[in-house]
Amino acid sequence: MGAEMATDEVTDIIANIEMQRQEKVKEAGLATACSEALRKLHEILDREKKELQLHGSSTRHPANIEAVMIEIKKVKKLAGITGQGSIPKSARPGQRQVSWQNEPRNPSRNRGRRTMGRGSGR
Repeated sequence: MGAEMATDEVTDIIANIEMQRQEKVKEAGLATACSEALRKLHEILDREKKELQLHGSSTRHPANIEAVMIEIKKVKKLAGITGQGSIPKSARPGQRQVSWQNEPRNPSRNRGRRTMGRGSGR
């Protein structure tokens, strides 16, 4: 950060999100905790960006934005996220790895409705 420091309000919010994240890790695991923390941090980032547009760069909003972005990078690193986006599916426990769109089609499922009691050759 430059000469400007983030406001006490934003610093407190970031600290509160971090404490909640640490508690959530114990309850639900790292991936869930980081996902929730990132969601909250992005909400704060969006709010600060809107405030910057309204009030200009002469306010403390650029420092607030930088503080939130630093925290986002920290949480992404904890979660193992390298690029932009959400937590990779491999980090989410209990979810299928293969998308239905990538599975090969089963041609027998696409033959249409068959009525019971009828033979295959009318």
